[in-house]
Amino acid sequence: MPSHFISALLLAASAGAAAAAADAPLTLDQADALARAARVACHSLERDVAVGVVDASGQTLLLSRSATVGPHNLEAARRKAFTALSTRQATLALGRQARSQPDTAALQYLPEPLLLGGGVPLLHGSTVWGAVGVAGGGGPDNDDRCAQAAAAALPAVLKAAP
Repeated sequence: MPSHFISALLLAASAGAAAAAADAPLTLDQADALARAARVACHSLERDVAVGVVDASGQTLLLSRSATVGPHNLEAARRKAFTALSTRQATLALGRQARSQPDTAALQYLPEPLLLGGGVPLLHGSTVWGAVGVAGGGGPDNDDRCAQAAAAALPAVLKAAP
C-alpha cells in the first residue's frame, strides 16, 4: 500500500508540474517578439547580440544570432535563459551573489547554469512564462539591460497574442 501511495504522489506531482508549464505556454511568435525587443534594446547600445528564449518548462523555443556575433554566444544565451528560469532571478544579480558568498559559489560548477549577466525570467503577475538570455552585447551589464527590455515587453507581447 505505501508504494502505491508514493507512486500516486509522484504521478500527481509530475502532472502538477506539467500543468504548471501548460498554464503559460509561450508561443514561437511571442518568443520572436521578445527576442526582437532584446535586439532593439541592444541596437540602441550599438551592439549586435545572440538571444535565446526558453519556455516555462526550460525547453528552447528560439535561438538567434547576428552574423557579427561569435557562435559561442548562442549557447551562452540559451544557458543564461535556462539559469534565469531555473532560479527565477536575473543572472546578473545571481552571478554577483554567487561570487560574493562562499555558500553559493559552488553554483558555478554545475554543468548547465551560466552565472553571467543577461538572463532574465519572463514573469507576468505570479506566472512564469519562460526566460530570455542575451549574449555578446559587450559585457554582462549590457546583456542584462537588453534582456530586461525583453522581459519588460512581455505584457504587450501577451496582449497582442491572437
